[in-house]
Amino acid sequence: MPKSQVRKKKVYTPPTDVRPTATAARQKPSPIWLPIAAVTLIVVGIGWLVVYYLSETAYPVASWQYWNLAVGFGAMVASLILLSRWR
Repeated sequence: MPKSQVRKKKVYTPPTDVRPTATAARQKPSPIWLPIAAVTLIVVGIGWLVVYYLSETAYPVASWQYWNLAVGFGAMVASLILLSRWR
């Protein structure tokens, strides 16, 4: 009985349009203020909402009424936008 041929696997090379470029490796790290500002915005946003609910809408700014929710959630969304820039 004849012996079957052994197939050699070709070495995989990714296409050139998918390979990471050299400029991606040269990007600077994030500035130190970026994660600090993001964490601060998260804490401020959560604190704003907690004060708003615990004071039964009397604080932080009573005349803003439900816009206080927008301020609290807006601070948290701003922190997410900052964190998307973090390298």
